[in-house]
Amino acid sequence: MAVITQVNPASGRDSCTRFLRAAAVFLIAALVLALQPHQAAAAPYAAMVIDSRTGEVLHSRNADTRLHPASLTKMMTLYIAFEAVRNGEITLETKVKISRNAAAEPPSKLGLRSGQRIAFRYLIRAAAVKSANDAATAIGETLSGSEAAFARRMNRTAKALGMSRTTFKNAHGLTANGHMSTARDMTTLGRHLLYDYPEYYNLFSRRTTHAGVREVPNTNRRLLASYRGADGIKTGYTRAAGSNLVASAKRGNERIIATVFGGKSSTARNAKVAELLDLGFRRAPSRAALRKPRRPAYQGAGVVVADAGDSGSSEGAAGKTIRVSGQVNTSLRPRTRPGRTESPVLVAALEEALQTPPAEAAEDTAQTAPQAEQIENVQTVSAEGAVQGDAIRNSIAVALAEAEAEPAPPAQAATATVIAAVQKVPFTGLRPVARPASLALANASPEPEPVVVTRLSTSGGRYWGVNVGLYTSRYQAEKVLLRTALSELETLDGSLRKVAKTRRGFEANFLGMSQDQAELACRRLNARNVTCKPIGPS
Repeated sequence: MAVITQVNPASGRDSCTRFLRAAAVFLIAALVLALQPHQAAAAPYAAMVIDSRTGEVLHSRNADTRLHPASLTKMMTLYIAFEAVRNGEITLETKVKISRNAAAEPPSKLGLRSGQRIAFRYLIRAAAVKSANDAATAIGETLSGSEAAFARRMNRTAKALGMSRTTFKNAHGLTANGHMSTARDMTTLGRHLLYDYPEYYNLFSRRTTHAGVREVPNTNRRLLASYRGADGIKTGYTRAAGSNLVASAKRGNERIIATVFGGKSSTARNAKVAELLDLGFRRAPSRAALRKPRRPAYQGAGVVVADAGDSGSSEGAAGKTIRVSGQVNTSLRPRTRPGRTESPVLVAALEEALQTPPAEAAEDTAQTAPQAEQIENVQTVSAEGAVQGDAIRNSIAVALAEAEAEPAPPAQAATATVIAAVQKVPFTGLRPVARPASLALANASPEPEPVVVTRLSTSGGRYWGVNVGLYTSRYQAEKVLLRTALSELETLDGSLRKVAKTRRGFEANFLGMSQDQAELACRRLNARNVTCKPIGPS
């Protein structure tokens, strides 16, 4: 007998719906799990704002949390490079040979090739402006021989600067185990860069620069162009660190340094830094006494560090610094040339002979032979090498014979007798001749009259200047010149302020500058929204 089962269509549709729902839940769960690692790897946020003039903290958040500094590390690499140049370890023109290790560094990089030679100044430019990893590694290897040795020098310098929670493992800042720093420490380093080596600080405000092989753009060019007064300092990015930035801006007499760790993107980071700089300018006093940080002791050549263990084993472990002195402890005397014997000196022999009392010389003839032998040794050598001892010996022998026959005179009388006998011997040697007056004055030349320079002028190669606007009155133009000079002392100091009257009005100009000075001054003034254009020689 056949059994017929009837299937309900509604129940089939319910089963299909349940299956689709389960599949959807599974896909959503998988997507959440896939996203979790990225969320866990998100970099934490930290910030620090200080008044650069005094070092006063105006804002901080997680400032002492150890985080990945990324390419902010290159600030220390550059600090040591500036230190090495100042102390004569290397010059800016020294040709550096690029190693295979440096050439193999990942981007961002300049594209240096193994075995290539490039001037040290271009490595500095590439590391400061382009944030080139290969250039940073080449700097470290050149100064310390290896990247590991350079990292130890970086840590010594960091300790000397007071960066107590920073440990460096490389010169470029790519993520490495134990390579950590804090917002506070990096802010401290930025301030030291500004005040310890002001002659190199203009590197950080360049929008582009030539790095020997090509023109490279500044990784911080967007903030430099968008924020009034911004002139540095260094950006950094890795996946572990996020977007980092140490920035500095100057408005009038005020200068603020702001640091951000862990930005979600470069745009978000720049916006946050601009917000922090604004906060700093609001909180900083308009007038404050400048208290520059103290430059640390030189940590370069001539410093040996005795490690107390593995430098990376503990955060606070530090080696003992021993300074090697170059002072000479002993000075060896030169040896006498072989085969040469010194002749007895006449005066010394006479003094020795005169020290013997005449009474002792007359006691018996047994002592006459030693005295005669002593006289035989009394010689003098003239310029031609001739021996003049014969006449002297005869005179002294006569004096001794007379002393034997006569009663012993007082000691002073005997001495006078011998000296008188010696003085009777004529001197036949060569006497030194005085230098002719014509030779003495041959090399003499009148000293040039001193030239006193009271102010730089437009001569001597300084044919450039800058124009800061056209005004309707001379008073207004002079007022703008004075205000501009006070706000931009670093580049306009020493230039000549001049108001030129034209048909259109009164031009406010700074003259007596080189082309580089004029272009740099205009870049800095334009960043503050001040009208400026270079004036070339005409």
